[in-house]
Amino acid sequence: MQFDFGKNWADFSEHALDTDRVKEARDDFTGLLSVAGGLSGKSFLDIGFGQGLSLLNAASAGAAVFGIDINPKCEAVLDSNRRFFPELARLKIPIAIGSILDESIVRRAREASPSGGGYDIVHSWGVLHHTGDMSRAIQVAASLVNPNGHLVIAIYNRHWSSRPWLLIKYLYCKSPELLRRLLVWVLTPVIYTAKWIVTKDQPLKQSRGMDFFYDVVDWVGGYPYEYASITEVLSLIEPLGFRCVKALQSRVPTGCNEFVLKRS
Repeated sequence: MQFDFGKNWADFSEHALDTDRVKEARDDFTGLLSVAGGLSGKSFLDIGFGQGLSLLNAASAGAAVFGIDINPKCEAVLDSNRRFFPELARLKIPIAIGSILDESIVRRAREASPSGGGYDIVHSWGVLHHTGDMSRAIQVAASLVNPNGHLVIAIYNRHWSSRPWLLIKYLYCKSPELLRRLLVWVLTPVIYTAKWIVTKDQPLKQSRGMDFFYDVVDWVGGYPYEYASITEVLSLIEPLGFRCVKALQSRVPTGCNEFVLKRS
């Protein structure tokens, strides 16, 4: 059982995405990767490319890219959003549709890399906690990073409310469409108010070119769902030969903590 991220990305891209949001996504993406020394001439793997903006931004910056997503609808969304990147009109962007936990998908990704084994940058923003086996997914992603390369991930933070949200997400995905709409309708003002109280900022103001209302649907329905503290994530990754270059705490308690880690 899995939330239909592809449909939500398709709706967002059709109704909310514009040039301003694309620019915002590019700026935030570039800022997050600034410690990795840029993208030009590097190989870039995006695990869970979703609407495709990170993959397209990396390609536009001169990286050799490859994308993976479990939802087949995301391929059409990626193609649609190329309209914001006219410089990539003739560039073929290789992708694989499937789970990062599928060995055949991992093998395809390795074979597609310029080195034939790994990538200079492996990026997975807000994805690995939705695979159903977050620890293994993180380990697989880490195994795809070249020596001296970087792993860039975002993982939901552990909080006392994480378990109740897990139940809500499970119920959403088990419910008929009418009840799903009702859950989103009821929880939207709750999420809006909670975000305003915690951040003291306008909840409609989003980062990475996102949209508040589509993020609510993603949040309420995003199942499978796992979470971990910054310490827990680092204790899993650092023994694999990585050191933390950057760790950013989420502004909201159940949001995503961001990590940039370098492989020794």
